[in-house]
Amino acid sequence: MSRTLNWIGQALLYGGFAVALGVFSRWPIYHPLASGMAQIKVSFIHHGLRVADCRPYTAEEQARMAPNMRKSMKCGRERSPVSIEVDIDGKLALRHVAPPSGLSHDGASAMYQRIDLPAGEHRIAVRINDNKAVAGFTAQREATVTLVPAQVMVIDFNPDKGGIVLL
Repeated sequence: MSRTLNWIGQALLYGGFAVALGVFSRWPIYHPLASGMAQIKVSFIHHGLRVADCRPYTAEEQARMAPNMRKSMKCGRERSPVSIEVDIDGKLALRHVAPPSGLSHDGASAMYQRIDLPAGEHRIAVRINDNKAVAGFTAQREATVTLVPAQVMVIDFNPDKGGIVLL
């Protein structure tokens, strides 16, 4: 008798778990974007240029180094922060400075930001500066895009693909 009750109890618990799983997999309904809206994601990981140029070691500096550690050039590790500006339809929508990661500020700068906007045609201008020594921007791109409702467009920065990429 107790063995039968154990099986019935176990079946009820598993059945209750399956019902709860089924209910919560369909409810509440999640809408990532409001009706008639689109989204732009600005997302990149990029190494800014080095802050200091490489220079040759002096003879005195090389003499102080162990023979197996001697190199001809000394290159600083610190990198420039990467700054970005995004204009949508002539209005500034995003301005951000992404500092380099790492304890020595020698890692990549990372950026992730979402911008929700109404679907339709928009004029987008993106400007990026990855060199602390340059006063203006080192890369620029302008484009007119047509976004449909629930569309997600990504703005990336890839020097190998020509700089600013709109996906």
